[in-house]
Formats: sequence, structure tokens, C-alpha cells
Amino acid sequence: MSTLFLQSEIKNPYLFYQKMMEENPVYWDELNKIWAVYSYEYCTEILNHKSVHIPSVSENNLNEYALKISRNLARLSNEIHHIIAKETATVLFSYMKSVRINSIFSELFQNNTANKINWVESICKKLPVLIFLKSFDFNANDSLFISENISHLIKIMQPVKKSEDIEFINIVSKEVYFIVENHIRTFSFYENLAKSISTKYSISNEEIKSILISNLIGLFIQSYDAGRGLLSNALLHYFSEKKNLNKTDKIQIQKLVVETLRFDPPIHNTRRIAANDIQLNGMKIKKEESILLVLASANRDSKQFEKPQLFNIERKNNHDHLTFGTGGHMCLAKHFSINLATEVLFYLFQNFENIAILDQEIEYEPLINARLPKAIWISLYN
Repeated sequence: MSTLFLQSEIKNPYLFYQKMMEENPVYWDELNKIWAVYSYEYCTEILNHKSVHIPSVSENNLNEYALKISRNLARLSNEIHHIIAKETATVLFSYMKSVRINSIFSELFQNNTANKINWVESICKKLPVLIFLKSFDFNANDSLFISENISHLIKIMQPVKKSEDIEFINIVSKEVYFIVENHIRTFSFYENLAKSISTKYSISNEEIKSILISNLIGLFIQSYDAGRGLLSNALLHYFSEKKNLNKTDKIQIQKLVVETLRFDPPIHNTRRIAANDIQLNGMKIKKEESILLVLASANRDSKQFEKPQLFNIERKNNHDHLTFGTGGHMCLAKHFSINLATEVLFYLFQNFENIAILDQEIEYEPLINARLPKAIWISLYN
């Protein structure tokens, strides 16, 4: 039985997850040589395990700028490298300026001449990245280049890359690296931050500069697929739940977003590698063996969530979902992502009285780890 499949090729992956969770919560996939973990308990155990690492991504044929980015990202590093990168990313995150999501949304919507838009292309793929860029005061030209090319840059995260992907990664990573390198020198906190981390961890100024550049780029990368997916999926569940939802109540909208993260997350699985032998559910995961954590399955574990197959914004522990992970590699953008989706949907509902979905059958991108709608056509009327 293969545990790896493209989300574009399966209508309801949750039926498969439920079957595996009930029959094989920890399963050795001989075909793909990978352990698949489906239950909440065991996913949590692996996420918090000290002998589990983030697997390396393929670096074949990447240029020096793509290599600097991939090797310095907090999401892709382990042990002391992860500690330094995460601390740097956390400080960067703390210096984000507050920006008006409404103004960015309005600018994007004004590009559409009709009262019909592709929600994914017009809003979801652009707005989260633009918010990060504006939060760090990137100019209009640099923001445009990064936002238009982020879809190429995120492929740096893929375990295996196609030759054509590598070509684009190398071109874009060099340009973006230079843009960010020039821009971080304008940050008022740059010199003090660089000196602090350089002294604390005895690393050179050049190394800390590369870590800063890479993890700022990492925030852009992280915002693209995850932000796009959350905005898409939350809107889809609004259409199915709108009879029971007060769209003028921001607290209810936030609950809708949180329940979407549990019930229908954009990222379905993540990978780890055993740094030492591990015992899990009476089975031995050997050192260097790969592990697939199916977080979307864990989020529907009946041992953790009451009636998990029901979309219920009032369930008391919906926030216990594992979509952002847990432990040392938990996503830094957790609260930012929830707030962003809440504010965007609230603005949408406040400014358009009638919103209707025009797609009844949603197609998904051909990805293994993420379930992302290709397009969501909606009509908007005041």
C-alpha cells in the first residue's frame, strides 16, 4: 500500500487517513521506504522526539545563493544550526510593522474589472507575501519582483527538484538574495542583532548576515503556500457553514479559521528522519529511516477531538490541531496566519453583501504534502 499520492488524484484523502489511523497508525510503506504516522498521539511523539531531525533537501546543481538560503532556513536545519536560525527568525518576526490588510486587499481587488474573481490567483497567492514585504518596508519594485517569483523560489523546499525548477530557483534566488541583502542594511535593528547573535554563538558577521537574509526570505516562502491554502480553505468552509455563521462577528470568523486549520489544513504532511533508533507503537524505526507525519490525519483523531469528522467551530479544543506542528520546529507564523485569514475574511464579508461560489468541483494542485485549490471562482456584489 502506497502512503504517498498526489492530492490532485484523490477526491477525499480523509477516508484513507481514517482507515489507516484505525488499522495502521504507524505503517511501514515498503514501496516508498518510509514510515507513515497517522494518529495524534504518535505524530506528537515524533514531533517532540529529540532523536528525530528535519531531512535535508536535494542541493544538486543549486547555485551559491540557493545553497545559502536552504542551508540557513530554520525550517530545514537541526541542532545548533536550528537554534541559531530560529532565534534569528523569531527576532525578525518581532520587528514586523503592522500594516493595513484592508488597503492591500483593495489594491489587489481593483485589478479586477468584473464582479467575478479567481480568489486563489487574485488574492491568496499575492496578499500574504505582500503583507510580509510591506511589513519590512520593501519598495514597490522589489515587492513586485519577489511576489511575482515566489512560486519559483518555494521549490527550494522540495526534497527532489526537476531540472527546470532548479534553473528558475537559481535565477530567482540570486536576485532575491541581493534584494534582501541590500534592504536589511536599512533595518535600524540590524547591527545590534547581528552583533548579539554573532557574539552569543561565536559566528562571523558574514555568517549571521546570511542567516538573516535567508530567514527573511524564509518568511516569504512560508507565507506563500500556507497562507494561500488557509485563505482558500477557510473561504470554502464559509460557503458550507454560512447559515450557521454570523459574518459580522470577528470572533466567529476566527473560530472558522481555527477549525479550518484542524479540519481541512493546507499542509497535510511533513517529513522527518530518525537520528537514532526509535520505538513507536511497538515497532522499531531504524536510524536514518524516513518518517511521514500525516498531520491532517492526526487532526481528525477521535481520541483527541470529539466527533472529529464534523466541522464544528465551537469545539473547545480545536486549537490543539497539529497543523503548525509542535515542539522545536513549530511554525513561527501560527498566530500571524490565523490573524491574517481572520482579517481578510472579515474585510471581505464587510464590504460585499453577496458572495457566491461559482465552482462546485474544486481541483487541487498535484502535490503530495499540501492540498491547495487550483482555483476558486467567486462572484462579489455590494
